Amino acid sequence: MTKIKVYFPLIIGVAIAAGIFIGSTFNFKNKSVLFSTNSNEAKIKRLINFIQYDYVDKVNTDSLLDDAITTMLAKLDPHSVYIPKDELQRVTESMQGKFAGIGVSFIMHDDSVAVSGVIKGGPSEKAGIKAGDRIIIANKDTLFGKSLMKKAGFTEIERGTIEGNRKMSDAVMKALKGEPDTKVNVKVYRRSTNKILNFPITRGDVSITSVSAHYMINNTLGYIKVDRFARTTYQEFKKALDELIGKGMTSLALDLRGNPGGYMDIANMIVDEFLEDGKLIVFTKSKNGAVDKSFSTDKGDFEHGKIFVLIDQNSASASEIVAGALQDNDKGTIVGRRSFGKGLVQQEMNLGDGSAVRLTTARYYTPTGRSIQKPYSHTDNNKYNNDYLERIHNGELLSRDSIKVIDSLKYKTPKGKIVYGGGGIIPDVFVSIDTLSTFNNLLYSELNPFIFKYIDNNRKEMNKWELYDFVENFDKNDKIFNQYIRELDINFPIPSAAREDLKRYFKAIMARNLFDETGYFIITQKKDNMILKVIELDSKNQ
Repeated sequence: MTKIKVYFPLIIGVAIAAGIFIGSTFNFKNKSVLFSTNSNEAKIKRLINFIQYDYVDKVNTDSLLDDAITTMLAKLDPHSVYIPKDELQRVTESMQGKFAGIGVSFIMHDDSVAVSGVIKGGPSEKAGIKAGDRIIIANKDTLFGKSLMKKAGFTEIERGTIEGNRKMSDAVMKALKGEPDTKVNVKVYRRSTNKILNFPITRGDVSITSVSAHYMINNTLGYIKVDRFARTTYQEFKKALDELIGKGMTSLALDLRGNPGGYMDIANMIVDEFLEDGKLIVFTKSKNGAVDKSFSTDKGDFEHGKIFVLIDQNSASASEIVAGALQDNDKGTIVGRRSFGKGLVQQEMNLGDGSAVRLTTARYYTPTGRSIQKPYSHTDNNKYNNDYLERIHNGELLSRDSIKVIDSLKYKTPKGKIVYGGGGIIPDVFVSIDTLSTFNNLLYSELNPFIFKYIDNNRKEMNKWELYDFVENFDKNDKIFNQYIRELDINFPIPSAAREDLKRYFKAIMARNLFDETGYFIITQKKDNMILKVIELDSKNQ
């Protein structure tokens, strides 16, 4: 604690200087006025040199500067953030929707890398890798047992922990990923044949899917799940939309629950599929008052279909742009719970050393002119970050009447519907949170290891299942599920309703491992209150 106090003035000084340095690298219109000389940049360099060469103790100045930048940005708003260089690649890959690798998903099983899935059309599938294979060596890197633990940099005490598995996964990813068209020689152990096999694999672009599922709920109602708004999301969404239209879809459930947002222009392109030509989608305002408006075009393919948008307390940013644009244009029905409440626009800015900042540069507004940004403080973000707990305390996750609105932030849509700004999108139709799933979160952590082990031990039989046959007929006598419950070895009874909910997720995760996300959602949504509400609403308006 004493050292922290000693370093604190230095951190503050570096933070101020870093702010000057960062500001000097941004392309502001009045840059020439604000920064007429390089004296400030020289000051920060001189301060760092003093700390590095003259300070009494040895100090990691890179780490000190990182901490200072993070602290400084936290004083601006909750969404201006620093991205260190060791995290930037992962963040960039997620938002670009692809990375260069071998194209497998894996889990850590008994300190070994077990392939849980092989991406269709990816490098590993072409090479012959199969689900269930254990990757034991990649080039000269040993990827199992104590060798992997040493490479991952964790001790025996972290074995089996979330942090330990994360470190091991990071080490595996580092060994398997690389530049496109580079080769990696992978050695695997295949249980089904009890053989060690060698596979030379040429790394290639591997897609990171952002539209995780799409299917027909019934003859006319389609479903599309969008996890985030990445650079590839519109193409994925359009492909799913066209496929469902081809199957007779006249109503769509667009699921944005848990979607944290992403690129605004991608959100606008998706909204454009539903709105007639010339409708305002969203507009932004910068500090200097510049307004930028986005309008729909005449290219939408579902302008005459019915649209239901599903949101919850974790739907944020671009998700809220979609929901707000449709709600304010009297298009479709917003179903669920009040969304997160993020109405700030960030721009990613490179700091020149492989790190970057995402700096808030504007606010966005829905077509009626409302800001859905919830209040925040420039000095303390604790209340902002604890908003979810506040919603639980207020009861708004269980009752629409508990949602607080501000009359001064009341707006009207063209058809006279009342909507509110000031903190998220309030749905047209409220659906309370499922408290059973909250209870079962205590048990879910053991699902994946059990399911992988069961499939791995019975892979030949499990691979015979077809998706819809599996959905209807797998484990009808609960034999496998009961085996899972016995292995949990819990010392308290599971209420019957919670047991049924857990059994449904057990089967759904089994389907995800055997097939894909579509299987997971088909099973879970049989008792999904929001989906059931959409089905009810859709049937009333046939």
